[in-house]
Amino acid sequence: MNGNWTDGYVTDIGYTHGYYPQLNPARLQLAFAAAGLDSPLVRTACELGFGQGLSINIHAAASPVTWYGNDFNAAQAAHAQTLAQAACSGAQLEQASFAEFCTREDLPQFDFIAMHGIWSWVSPDNRALIRDFVDRRLKRGGVLYASYNTQPGWAAFMPLRDLLLRHFDMPSNAGKGSAERIDAALDFAERMFAAEPVYARANPFMQERIAILRKQSRHYLAHEYFNRNWHVESFADMAATWSGAGLEFACSADFRDHLDMANLTPAQREFCDAVDDRHLRQSVRDFMVNQQFRRDYWVRGAQALDAASHQALLAQQRVTLLTVPGQIPMTLKTVSSEITLNQHIYGPVIAVLADGLPHSLGEIAGIVGSRNLGLQQVLDTLMMLIGNGHAAPVQADADILHGRGGSAALNRHLIAQAVHGNADGDIEHLCSPVTGGGVPADRIQQLFMLAVLEGQEAPDAIVGFVWRHISAGGKRIVRDGIRLEDEQANIDELSLQAQRFFVERLPLLQALQVI
Repeated sequence: MNGNWTDGYVTDIGYTHGYYPQLNPARLQLAFAAAGLDSPLVRTACELGFGQGLSINIHAAASPVTWYGNDFNAAQAAHAQTLAQAACSGAQLEQASFAEFCTREDLPQFDFIAMHGIWSWVSPDNRALIRDFVDRRLKRGGVLYASYNTQPGWAAFMPLRDLLLRHFDMPSNAGKGSAERIDAALDFAERMFAAEPVYARANPFMQERIAILRKQSRHYLAHEYFNRNWHVESFADMAATWSGAGLEFACSADFRDHLDMANLTPAQREFCDAVDDRHLRQSVRDFMVNQQFRRDYWVRGAQALDAASHQALLAQQRVTLLTVPGQIPMTLKTVSSEITLNQHIYGPVIAVLADGLPHSLGEIAGIVGSRNLGLQQVLDTLMMLIGNGHAAPVQADADILHGRGGSAALNRHLIAQAVHGNADGDIEHLCSPVTGGGVPADRIQQLFMLAVLEGQEAPDAIVGFVWRHISAGGKRIVRDGIRLEDEQANIDELSLQAQRFFVERLPLLQALQVI
């Protein structure tokens, strides 16, 4: 076993404070039901390599699930532990390597084990530890969530990533921080492309990829591309790994992936449908969409639903909006392209959900039935909206009640921290006991909430409160991609944002019991 604590992993720059909804076990039932499968009741869960710990803490605070997790980075583990203490969730989060955590004998059996991207960023030794951990600790009927870099989408970029890492590791970079090394590696790649290598002609999008990397957070790039171990694995190889541990592929955790009509052409659908082997079919589908990142659920002992149970379970699923109806864009992304929403289908479904309350798919289908829309069309509509972050499955009423206290405590802590911000952009999600997960709320929106919590009532006082905290850190408002330098321009823009927030966004956040 490799005795190096970091095992080739970037440690001098923290991971992002992102939120990843696929880690939320409250989403399992709808995803599985859409695939014709029963799902477990999750009460014990584990996240391996939780990073800054935002996702695991939101999920622990907002539900009755008991969470465990590890991360070897001391600063990240400390941040996660602070959030757990603020929420009083009882989440057991520790600083530990996989060798330490995965071999513990005092951990429970889990209903749900999750890892976001970790499989692609750790050594073969650590992947073996994780596989053994899942084999020993996942219950019968339990679910593994794993997201990972995959072929064929990464095929063209792999040699360029290798070149960037080699430059990053050059002896001449000794003593430099990761961010400085990343900038130097990107500079080097741009100079190389300026010399018009044949590789660039054979792969015309790679120069554009460098330009995209330039715009991304160095915190993200350090962990996504510059770890010593960077592993791309095909679906077929993942299937072999987990079938050897007694698991089988259940379905995609990306709800958009369930919609072949939106992702594949008629010819592509016909070809995929003719492939009898379900694992080979997934591999073929990855070629059809040039998949580069998969989000998969694997289950130990899949339980298929009969036709009647399937329809009944789908009809019972409750959903709610996360986005104000008028702000849902008319073009949404699929795995491989974009689609323009059919207003005759999406409009009536969104209209039912516009009151901000949970509604079951069966209830929605009953209301929109007069528009010749059935349960399947309602399901497809909601899968697309959920997959793009505009809606979410709803927890059971008892779970909502259980999650109120922890959600309120965690949100109060996060909103208070919005005063300070952080070096990698701000935490932009708060906790909803309705969904058991995160709800988008950027720093300015959190500061509006903080102003109200601290007794500000007049519109001018609220705007002044927010402006003082933003300007104190040297920040300015960005409107249409342009940074506003003039103080009055910033105040005017904040006034407009405050009006929209209190009229449109706040009522939805209240319905979601975020505040």
